[in-house]
Amino acid sequence: MKAVLGLKSHSGWAALVVLGTAGGDLHVIDRRRIELVKEADAEWAKQPYHAAEHLKPEIARDVVKRGVVAARQIAAREMRAVVQRTRAAKHKIAACAVLVGDPMPNWSVAEILAVHFRMHKAEGALFQDVLGAAARACGITLVAVPIKQLATQARTAFGPRATKILTQIALPEKSVGPPWGKDQKEATLAAAIALRGSQE
Repeated sequence: MKAVLGLKSHSGWAALVVLGTAGGDLHVIDRRRIELVKEADAEWAKQPYHAAEHLKPEIARDVVKRGVVAARQIAAREMRAVVQRTRAAKHKIAACAVLVGDPMPNWSVAEILAVHFRMHKAEGALFQDVLGAAARACGITLVAVPIKQLATQARTAFGPRATKILTQIALPEKSVGPPWGKDQKEATLAAAIALRGSQE
């Protein structure tokens, strides 16, 4: 099948859905949680800006840099594994859809650490960005889907079929199994939008 990866990130992990299409119907090929930090580093690496908040400037920059570099490396490794599994099952990957928040200004580490809400925003952007970079490194077309525009983009992409698509995503095949919560549904919808775009 033609397949699209759908990803919704959180601090240190992401919900992954691989969505395929056959005969016009959508099928969930794979669904899993992927970790984006090492278990041994999770206490600080999930929120590297928070970990650096009260440190001296040079040390703070180093902590953030280590967190970013590690997340990039792990995301790249996980993406390669997803790609290998999907291609080994004879599916052709058309794109990777990553749900994203509002664009973040080009703040320095010091500017981010100076305002608490910026740390949350920077950490959210960090894990979205490393997933996108990992997809591009694997030669996969990246489709950034703004989370705030997800429903609007679905209606635009599917028109009168939007309700049917949303119902199908809400109640996937029994073979998918739990968990099938908001993260998986939104990642699947983003993938469906990207899959639709790849067919035009």
